[in-house]
Order: sequence, then structure tokens, then C-alpha cells
Amino acid sequence: MAALVGLMRKTRDYITTKEFRDYITSTHFWGPVANWGLPLTAFKGMKAPPDIISGRMTTALIFYSMAFMRFAYRVQPRNYLLLACHFSNVLGQSIQGSRYLKHHYGDGAKAKAKATNPRAK
Repeated sequence: MAALVGLMRKTRDYITTKEFRDYITSTHFWGPVANWGLPLTAFKGMKAPPDIISGRMTTALIFYSMAFMRFAYRVQPRNYLLLACHFSNVLGQSIQGSRYLKHHYGDGAKAKAKATNPRAK
């Protein structure tokens, strides 16, 4: 319990510093916060049917986030919040991409072919 109180006190002391206020008011913080809409939308879209997924847009978002992951790591000071955001987006978009491929070229395409042509094997 004493460790928790000590951690809370240390957090309170850090929040009141000028360094923390400068970080909260910088683009180093607000840029990643604004970017979190991309991975959140990707994860939310996993409940949607796979026939509405755009393969081209999913691919573009994967490469976009991979480029910004590199940027977030290479910029000084390193922006780990932006790195986490784009890593999450690559993960979410990759899952969406696999759903797209499975639907259009895997089992979903076979089921669709059977539904339109009952003689297809």
C-alpha cells in the first residue's frame, strides 16, 4: 500500500512540472492522439461483413503506418506513443486484409461460387 501511495505522489509531482505541461501541449503528444482514430476504426470494422473491405485502402494503410512507425522510432526524441499507434494500425489493418483475402480468394469465394452456381464443386 505504501508503494502505491508513493507512486501516486510521484505521479502528482510529475504532472505539476513544466516538462509535463510542455509535453501535453506539443504535437509530439497530440499527433498520436489524433492518429488513434485509424486503429480504432480498423478494430471496430472487424464486426462488419468482409465484402465491404477495400483491399487497396487496407494495403495503403498498412504501408502508411509502417512508414510512420519508422519515423516515430527515428525522430529524436523517440515518439513511442506514435509508434504504438501505428503498430496497432498495422495489426488491425493486417487482420482486415486477411479477412479480405479469405473472403475474395479463399473459402468465401468458394461459398459465393456455390451459391451462384449449384453445379460448381
